[in-house]
Amino acid sequence: MPRAKSEPPRAWQRMLSGRRLDLLNPSPLDIEIEDIAHGLARVARWNGQTKGDHAFSVAQHCVLVEEIAVQLDPGLDNSARLAALLHDAPEYVIGDMISPFKAALGLDYKAFEKRLMAAIHLRFGLAPQTPAKLEAFLKRCDHVAAFLEATQLAGFSVDESEKFFGRPRGLDGENAARFFRLKPLAPNDASALYLKSFRKLAASP
Repeated sequence: MPRAKSEPPRAWQRMLSGRRLDLLNPSPLDIEIEDIAHGLARVARWNGQTKGDHAFSVAQHCVLVEEIAVQLDPGLDNSARLAALLHDAPEYVIGDMISPFKAALGLDYKAFEKRLMAAIHLRFGLAPQTPAKLEAFLKRCDHVAAFLEATQLAGFSVDESEKFFGRPRGLDGENAARFFRLKPLAPNDASALYLKSFRKLAASP
């Protein structure tokens, strides 16, 4: 039945879990990790302009960032690792907007993203706001991941990638070699990978 003209527009989204997430006032109680994994596995990085049979999903990107974080700081605690895995979690609702488009949208977009991120953090036992030091570290990890994705999958030259993202630092040696062989996964496989990473962290003390 169509809504009456006097009614406000619908501002919630129904998730596959059955939750109804209010986009204007998101509640931690309406956030499920399965919905996040499912959504992120179907959101393409680089607007889908990557090599391979499948898009390189935000789910894979988040797993990559968490792994990079551990490589750069092997002593990282589980809450910080979980923050790394969840660093782009709001994109299960809002999609992955490229940086130039985010800049064009301005502060209202960022405020919305921050409200949703705070609800996600609370749902999984993290502080609503990421501490500044950790946020800066995760941004560094995010740039490393972007460099690898850009050069391997998105057609950027090394020089271009260095200009926009900086050359990765601290990932030399055999332990980091696996990060240099990115392979986009099918959505269900990317979702399963994300959930596996989350459950491993959630099960650890």
